[in-house]
Amino acid sequence: MAAARVLLRRGSAAARGLLPTHVPPATAAAPVAARLLQAQAHSSQPDSAAAKPKRTKTFSIYRWNPDQPEKPQLQNYEIDLGECGPMILDALLKIKNEIDPSLTFRRSCREGICGSCAMNIDGDNGLACLTKISAAAAATTITPLPHMYVVKDLVVDMTNFYSQYKSVEPWLKRKDPPPTPGKEIPQSKKDRAKLDGMYECILCACCSTSCPSYWWNPESYLGPAALLHANRWIQDSRDQYTKERLDAVNDEFKLYRCHTIKNCVHACPKGLNPAKQIESIKKLQLQ
Repeated sequence: MAAARVLLRRGSAAARGLLPTHVPPATAAAPVAARLLQAQAHSSQPDSAAAKPKRTKTFSIYRWNPDQPEKPQLQNYEIDLGECGPMILDALLKIKNEIDPSLTFRRSCREGICGSCAMNIDGDNGLACLTKISAAAAATTITPLPHMYVVKDLVVDMTNFYSQYKSVEPWLKRKDPPPTPGKEIPQSKKDRAKLDGMYECILCACCSTSCPSYWWNPESYLGPAALLHANRWIQDSRDQYTKERLDAVNDEFKLYRCHTIKNCVHACPKGLNPAKQIESIKKLQLQ
């Protein structure tokens, strides 16, 4: 606009033909300047690929297929941790979805509730959904729960474990009808508090499969998980079969194969103490 006013001014040099009458508008140079600024800004930014190198980690996973004659082996998989979630289960899902769909393992809730993804991770039993990927170690070894029959890869046969759980009759048993027909049986807060540390068990089998006594006597020793649930119903004030429950587990192998090694306490992903519950049953046997 200023240039236009100069041209229109009477007596100006441009009007007398001393200067060119065409002056480029200021907006003509704007796109060029903008492109130059964008190019400078882009050149000043670091290369994202160079700034974030791959964080590769090796996962050595137990593989065995009953339909093939090969012996069990550990198979290595390389994962970029920058493209993977923080948990072991995230790595397993990435391997199965993107690298090897034949990899077999159990999983469900991803929240530490169902207990399906129990396995041995770098020598410790735990839930894959709750175990973080270690950035310190170069490799992570994942195997099935120890001393269990393997169905395939990381899947173990839980038949015996569930049979032992069923044997303690983990349900409310009454000799008398409820005080009020059709209504729940009342329980005081104090009696309810006695069940804390037992009802939270998710039957993942991490505790039982970490116990040497269970390894040696898997058919006769009930194991930490089953005995914890036995005590859960022994301690329940609403149950009327306390004596019968105590008599059922008062056996040289069912109960007293526990030698208080306490591997079960370390292995429990819910922070429970099965050894304490087993000790409680032993004390009640003396009364």
